[in-house]
Amino acid sequence: MSFSKKVKQLILGHPLNPLNPQILRHVSLVAFLAWVGLGADGLSSSCYGPEEAYIALGPHTQFALYIAIATAITVFVISLGYNQVIELFPSGGGGYKVASQLLGSHIGLISGAALIVDYVLTIAVSTASAMDAVFSLLPTHLLSYKLLAEAGLILVLILLNMRGMKESIKFLLPIFLGFFIIHVVLIVYGIIAHRTGLSLIIPSTIEETRSTIAEVGWIPVLALILHAYSLGSGTYTGLEAVSNNVNRLREPRVVTGKWTMFYMATSLSMIAGGIILLYLLWAPTPHMGQTLNAVVFHSILGDSEIGKILLFITLLLEAGLLVLAANTGFLAGPSVLANMAIDGWMPNRFRHLSTRLVIQNGLILFGIFALAILIWCRGKVSLLVVLYSINVFLTFSLSLFGLCVYWARQKSRASSRWLWRLLFSFLAFSITSSILCITVFSKFQSGGWLTVVVTCTVILVCLLVKRHYRLFNKKLAQLDVQLKQPIVHPLSFVTIDPQQPTAVILVGKSPGVAMHTLLNVIRMFPRHFKNFVFMSAGIVDVESFAGQSELEKMRNQVNENLQYFIDYCNQYGIAAEGYAAFGTDTVEELVKLAEEISQKYSNCIFFSSKLIFEKDNWLMRLLHNETPLTLQRNLHLQGKELVILPMKI
Repeated sequence: MSFSKKVKQLILGHPLNPLNPQILRHVSLVAFLAWVGLGADGLSSSCYGPEEAYIALGPHTQFALYIAIATAITVFVISLGYNQVIELFPSGGGGYKVASQLLGSHIGLISGAALIVDYVLTIAVSTASAMDAVFSLLPTHLLSYKLLAEAGLILVLILLNMRGMKESIKFLLPIFLGFFIIHVVLIVYGIIAHRTGLSLIIPSTIEETRSTIAEVGWIPVLALILHAYSLGSGTYTGLEAVSNNVNRLREPRVVTGKWTMFYMATSLSMIAGGIILLYLLWAPTPHMGQTLNAVVFHSILGDSEIGKILLFITLLLEAGLLVLAANTGFLAGPSVLANMAIDGWMPNRFRHLSTRLVIQNGLILFGIFALAILIWCRGKVSLLVVLYSINVFLTFSLSLFGLCVYWARQKSRASSRWLWRLLFSFLAFSITSSILCITVFSKFQSGGWLTVVVTCTVILVCLLVKRHYRLFNKKLAQLDVQLKQPIVHPLSFVTIDPQQPTAVILVGKSPGVAMHTLLNVIRMFPRHFKNFVFMSAGIVDVESFAGQSELEKMRNQVNENLQYFIDYCNQYGIAAEGYAAFGTDTVEELVKLAEEISQKYSNCIFFSSKLIFEKDNWLMRLLHNETPLTLQRNLHLQGKELVILPMKI
């Protein structure tokens, strides 16, 4: 093993075998771990969502009671709505698949693009908020280093996730539990310590409401409450993460998913609602360089040494949970990217898994984009939350509207539950779409326009990628029909002599390309090669790793392609043999096969075809894997011959 491979293995861990029937169980998540890994995004939003809503109320802080009640209700309404998504789409994909299959592929594209931007912003806003919590404990003159610390944190998370999802969750598990426990204790203690004011909250809120309505009218009051409610919509983010990753949950997936949603909804409503209640009781005022949570917890704990230590621990745990929430973007975002790649909206390389069975290309892309947007926003949480909330509620609204359409179509069936589910889905859709409209309208000029521009840019890129793949696949299908030769003669087994000249031909997914290679080798070297060996690598990607049946389907397809070429050669009396390998890296598996074949056939030459495009540029190389060229370089380093035949598309 080379030094570079040893270092890589030390950092990322030993490769996992994707064909091991037990490996899917090893990397899948039980409800508790799913709550930790996927629920951290929602729970951590209590560190900034309630604060944004409370500050937006200005002097009318008593209205925060309405926000607390509405927040708890909204969390459960959205969660119950997404339980239906988990039931209908147990293979994962969440909002993207709901919109694609129930509302059409192009609506699905909008939802998928929104989710991609959403998860990039999940990483950015959680990282920025985490550093806000940390720097609340530090002197103000160190604030100039905050952005640098945020960038470093993103790089650490990329590296951590390269080791695998389950490993990253276990590493951060104590932080999640510590945050939840200490915040529950502080909320309960803060309410008990200020219990005299608790009985006055409802009368004070009613009196404040009456006096304000009498002064300015009920419409401005309602507008203020709705505006603050929409700014606190960051509290509901992350609730869709479970439906996007159902395929990563332990069987039975639907049951595990519903329990995870229950844990998420209960914990989030308890923490977010409790923090807003603390704001009402303790009336904190913003301080420069400190979060509102830091101010209110300082008031509760006091200035004693024990109080300072507990405040320090609390804010560190907040920062830790926000790091875990940023990690959710790395867990769920690449899965959305992979599902879109399967449907042709994104380059194929984003559906491939690494040796640790994570979507490595997606992780790197999300990390780079999160860094870019974090630097552009200078780490300002207030701006990032606005950008974040718009796409979150766009996805919520499309998913819930898709459920409305689905249950409306069930009217003709005998099931009596369709009406209640339709009404509930419509209620949830009304809530999320209202928040979306208010947020876009009120915050468009102060940063919301950027989310719209970025999302539209992603959609445009996806449309161009889809158009290219559609034309490419059409030409490739025509090529397969033209070049695939029939097998009509009786087949007979031909004995192979390993000492004779042997042509080793690479077989990919397209039989037409491999047939082009075979026919050209026969034409260029008439009667020279006595043996033809066909080798193929079956790649385990996001689609085939969804379950054991998908893996078997992929293996059968590879073996059928190889058998076709063996039969084709045998019908003309030509000795032929097939070799197959399965893994996550095409070139690595083919290199292993080449070594095995070379040991048996000492006089062999490898052949492959490379697709040539009229406009060959970096974009074409991004959209299509350059497997022949990479394989050629690897084999040349080992002293083996690989001849690449051009094939114009």
